[in-house]
Amino acid sequence: MEFAELIKTPRADNVVLHRPFYLAVEGTLCLTGHHLIFSSRRQDNAEELWLLHSNIDSIEKRFVGSLGTIIIKCKDLRIIQLDIPGMEECLNIASSIEALSTLDSVTLMYPFFYRPMFEIVEDGWHCFLPDEEFELLSSMTDEWRLSCINKEFSVCPSYPPIVIVPKSIDDEALRKVAMFRHGSRFPVLSYYHKKNGMVMMRSSQPLTGTNGRRCKEDEKLINATLRPGKRGYIIDTRSLNVAQQARAKGGGFEQEAHYPQWRRIHKCIERFNILQESLIKLVEACNDQSHNMDRWLSKLEASNWLTHIKEILTTACLAAQCIDREGASVLVHGTEGTDSTLQVTSLAQIILDPRCRTIRGFESLVVREWLQAGHPFQQRCAQSAYSNSKQKWEAPVFLLFLDCVWQILRQFPCSFEFNEQFLIMLFEHAYASQFGTFLGNNENERSKLKLPQKTMSLWSWVNRSEELSKFQNPLFEANSLVIWPSVAPQSLQLWEGVFLRWNRPSKFLDEAHEEMISIIKYNKELQAKVNALRRQLAELQTDDRMQENL
Repeated sequence: MEFAELIKTPRADNVVLHRPFYLAVEGTLCLTGHHLIFSSRRQDNAEELWLLHSNIDSIEKRFVGSLGTIIIKCKDLRIIQLDIPGMEECLNIASSIEALSTLDSVTLMYPFFYRPMFEIVEDGWHCFLPDEEFELLSSMTDEWRLSCINKEFSVCPSYPPIVIVPKSIDDEALRKVAMFRHGSRFPVLSYYHKKNGMVMMRSSQPLTGTNGRRCKEDEKLINATLRPGKRGYIIDTRSLNVAQQARAKGGGFEQEAHYPQWRRIHKCIERFNILQESLIKLVEACNDQSHNMDRWLSKLEASNWLTHIKEILTTACLAAQCIDREGASVLVHGTEGTDSTLQVTSLAQIILDPRCRTIRGFESLVVREWLQAGHPFQQRCAQSAYSNSKQKWEAPVFLLFLDCVWQILRQFPCSFEFNEQFLIMLFEHAYASQFGTFLGNNENERSKLKLPQKTMSLWSWVNRSEELSKFQNPLFEANSLVIWPSVAPQSLQLWEGVFLRWNRPSKFLDEAHEEMISIIKYNKELQAKVNALRRQLAELQTDDRMQENL
């Protein structure tokens, strides 16, 4: 397909761009296969706006006489308005934008056409490989092994080719366990706690059904993670009621009789359309310009967004507590093990492991616990808060995870090497990007699409020194301790950096941030002077003592 077929009017002049907190700007609008480009005519202050079609969630058309208006609502939650003279031009541009922003084929998306203008220092597709992770694990314990059982994605289509499993369990046993777990997602290692040797594993639900089916290999696999005489915890991210209903459909949960050393705890984390509705309501509340306090608070409460944040963080804290304080190993699963499970396992690691609070450590976590673990980004992030078509698979699962990380970052502002901008950048690229990192629903699909050969990795761009400096937290001081976030309702706040950034000017926040950076820089200079003076003093005192001894 040629993109030119979809572009009826490639260019329009005398278009006026409206954005909140900016003066209206007149200029030229151009449509390409992947971008909407607006260029202002002003000689004194030329301005350009490049918007990926894939970032467009919905568009609305309005007409007053021959003047047409297109309101574009984006997946990153911003809203822009374009006034286009001429009804036919406006209708043509609107229909082209609608067609170009809803392309069916993944291979027509911008990452397959993007050619970087920067020098590639490190190929992001070869960062954070399972072998590197296993090497780190092997330096701490010899009880685990790399299994290539899924090399051709033949055992589990949503798992990566290589997984880490207990050394005492052979591949034949793994095949039997895979047949006993939903979507063949058998238990694999998620995290090893260096302090006490406890582990966190993740999987999907067992297929016990109404007959109470069992699998001895499954029991042996998860028991292999227990120390003699120790109990473990199974954290099921569904309510007991939902888990029991799943049995009627062939799913279910681990029966106490077959897993006597494991205590099962049910925590209710919502999923799918409930989360999508929550995001839609929250964004609607944030865009409400009525300035009525009661209305704002009731809309915020009705969205339930902060309640979801609280549920996810509470469950992650529970998993971390079982491992660090109880000295017990943990298995986390919901139904498929691709959504709430990953929120819990990744947040628990941020609480427990200081490495995950560094930039590279967090990138590794996203690769390991989201991309390789089979979170279906293509489905979940297909649409955002403004889309008119309600499809079944969209849900802001990854955005909720990032929001939870921001809540912890806000409570521990010195314990993270990255800043809020780093999290916002990941949110934006998950929904629309020039990079191939978040395309596809799992490693199997990415392999078939040949993404490493045909697209650029987000990490290749982020990990360049000139980009990294934008994402570094100036307050960072390495903290090797476990950090316990408060999940009290009073401690949780609306993430203004995402939900209010297009609704109010950020000038004063930006100025405050610049001031903070200059104060920290000045403080470092003074600290260096103090250290130099101390060295001088020590040298003088040494000289004095030598003089006295002569």
